[in-house]
Amino acid sequence: MLMPKKMTYRRHFKGRTRGVAGVMNEITFGSHGLQAQELGRITSRQIEASRQAMTRYVKRGGKIWIRIFPHLPVTKKPQDVKMGGGKGSPEYFCARVYPGTVMFEIDGVTDEVANEALRLAAHKLPIKTKILSKELQL
Repeated sequence: MLMPKKMTYRRHFKGRTRGVAGVMNEITFGSHGLQAQELGRITSRQIEASRQAMTRYVKRGGKIWIRIFPHLPVTKKPQDVKMGGGKGSPEYFCARVYPGTVMFEIDGVTDEVANEALRLAAHKLPIKTKILSKELQL
């Protein structure tokens, strides 16, 4: 699973997610892409599940790019712990995704295979997505 190698601080503030993606909102590397349509946090497990679904469908053909990385640690306190006592320890890492962010890209396969692989990947994610094509984007 994806996780940062090194971090300055173990625990982060939750922060607020507002607005739309200003960067990473266009297909750069591949010919087809999967674009987020709503705000959300994508865990490293969900990214890995999506990657596996795409890789299995294309049967080691083509090239897949993962454009998001889980930098944000999400903490959780143990069960049956009373109030106070500070913040919990990090449980998992997630990536903040804004509407318009291109999360995955694929190239080197036919349009039908790329669309189906991205559709399978979208089923593993907790947010609404849209499949983009570079020809339609221009």
